[in-house]
Amino acid sequence: MSNPTIIPFIDEKGNGRKMTLRLDNKIVIPLFEQIRAQISVMIAVGYLLPHCRLPTVRELAVCLQIAPGTIARSYTELERDGLVIGKGRKGTFVTDEPPHSEPLEERRFRLSEASNRFVHELRQLGISLEEAHFALEETFKLEEKKESFVSG
Repeated sequence: MSNPTIIPFIDEKGNGRKMTLRLDNKIVIPLFEQIRAQISVMIAVGYLLPHCRLPTVRELAVCLQIAPGTIARSYTELERDGLVIGKGRKGTFVTDEPPHSEPLEERRFRLSEASNRFVHELRQLGISLEEAHFALEETFKLEEKKESFVSG
């Protein structure tokens, strides 16, 4: 097994992050399939979330020191599988609803549960939808400030 290669990418929030790919020239699985499979797993487990921008074909080819055509084939297969979408010069992005993404299904379920609890408590307090919306926006703004303070 070859050493892992660290590749930069842009997450769904526009932040720079890194992913690791391991390629092995000594096995019978073609390189394009090794890349496709590893990126598929990263999407399925939620490491690459919807709207993440994958490295360009050229960037990934340089990082992995392989032919750009190999990367292009991997991206074509990922797109055929419904996991990514190519947007020309803008790049290749994880789709909004990747098939078989357990984290997305779990997140939808948890969002629904949290929303139900939130609305139930607001009803008990006699809070209007407008008041709830305002309070929710304010809380999100405060959390974003906290996150930027911690990461900055």
